Amino acid sequence: MTLDKRLNAFRPDLADESLRGQVEAEHFVQGKPMRIADPVVDVRGAARGDAGVTTQFLFGDDVLVFEDSNGWCWVQNERDGYVGYVVDTALDKRYDEPTHIVIAPRTFVYPGSDLKFPPTNALSMGSLVTIKGGEERRGTLYGILPSGEAIIAKHLVPIDEVTDDHVAVAETLMHTPYLWGGVSGFGIDCSGLVQLSLLMTGQSVLRDSDMQADTIGDAIEPDAHYNNLKRGDFVFWKGHAAMMASHSMLLHASGHTMSVTLEPLHDAIERIAYLYGKPTVVRRL
Repeated sequence: MTLDKRLNAFRPDLADESLRGQVEAEHFVQGKPMRIADPVVDVRGAARGDAGVTTQFLFGDDVLVFEDSNGWCWVQNERDGYVGYVVDTALDKRYDEPTHIVIAPRTFVYPGSDLKFPPTNALSMGSLVTIKGGEERRGTLYGILPSGEAIIAKHLVPIDEVTDDHVAVAETLMHTPYLWGGVSGFGIDCSGLVQLSLLMTGQSVLRDSDMQADTIGDAIEPDAHYNNLKRGDFVFWKGHAAMMASHSMLLHASGHTMSVTLEPLHDAIERIAYLYGKPTVVRRL
């Protein structure tokens, strides 16, 4: 079996020590534990600024670093296994363990517990943070980070508190701009929307649409007119992923509208068939 290089760190010159005996490489190394310290980090297919973006990692994601050279790190995300290159300035040591996850599509980080302060940063849904305490000012409660910075407490929940409706999560991301390789509330692609929505229900799934089409839930057989689908089902085409918001409406990050959008399933099937054919599989959790 050929290992997927998107999910396994190996090259002719270097490979993950855990793959010894499965792949050939000149050197094998143990991954060094690090953490994503920038809000959203582009992951590239090569250690170059002009290389294509394959995915993104979010603030608080834990990664293993197999190589740090010339400003680039070759890493693997421990959450979804994705391998790629990120700039070395996006990484930091793992200090305090994360306690909370951002549930708002986007939230600001303030230098202190006052929403009138100019924000110092912005984080996406799915970002992991460490909250050391809380402060209230003028009726607004803030979660306080180890740095002393603050986030609106309503935009956070403890990491062990999850919702059970991934469609409701995706609906909060309506009109988010489409971004190839995007996984965040600032910009997202079709499989990124599926992955982020399920992450917020406590389910870590693979990143790309072909991986999701093979692994999420169970395949179901749609009837001739796709009338037996229900809210929460996933519909996959070759290279595209979407979810059902109802028995007839599709919710997806669309390259057609360049945003997260709703459209009738039958309209989407007819429109997409021109370039990519009919859906390849429908899956249900």
